[in-house]
Amino acid sequence: MENLQQIAALIGRCTDCDLHASRINVVPGEGDSNAEIMFIGEGPGQHEDKQGRPFVGAAGNLLDEMLKAIGLSRGSVFIANMVKCRPPSNRDPQPDEILACSKYLDRQIEVINPLVVVTLGRFSLGKFFPGEGISKVRGSIRYYEGRPIYPMLHPAAALYRRELKETIYQDFQALPDILNNLRRSKLTEPPSEHASTNMDEPPTQTVSYTHLTLPTNREV
Repeated sequence: MENLQQIAALIGRCTDCDLHASRINVVPGEGDSNAEIMFIGEGPGQHEDKQGRPFVGAAGNLLDEMLKAIGLSRGSVFIANMVKCRPPSNRDPQPDEILACSKYLDRQIEVINPLVVVTLGRFSLGKFFPGEGISKVRGSIRYYEGRPIYPMLHPAAALYRRELKETIYQDFQALPDILNNLRRSKLTEPPSEHASTNMDEPPTQTVSYTHLTLPTNREV
């Protein structure tokens, strides 16, 4: 099986869609190759394109903040995107661009084999559940081919609608419990559609944390 470095090298040579023509750097992803949590965003922006790293702009600052709030860091998770090159002017990635990158993302998921994949925003949600609305399914565990998927709003959403910051934080705070439940249960098959939530199964609905104190003096 390939390792993440080999996959990154393939991404660096990729010319399978038009995005390669305007990129400064490819952004394969970064983090722990044995991470229990894998975050999948949309695509690199201007800062990511310059640095070759995912989530290093304003949305990345918020992601770092949320990781710290639950006792994690970038080094303990893996962060990737649906597309590995920046779409011009930060436009939405096109279907052919997503398809061109999907083989690399699929290989990364296979190598890392995380306990849970956290989708950030509608594009990564659509990879696993096409046609689902992010506002309806965020904050709940879903299953794709037996793999737990936890949809969340993209951190960038809070940059444009500050009232969404609390929602994102609350969903993020559910991750430790989700991990603990998955570690205990060692789920290999998804529960039935109407299975109840208990300590032997990951949550199937939003878990709220009313004790969470949100930052009030930091711009995102």
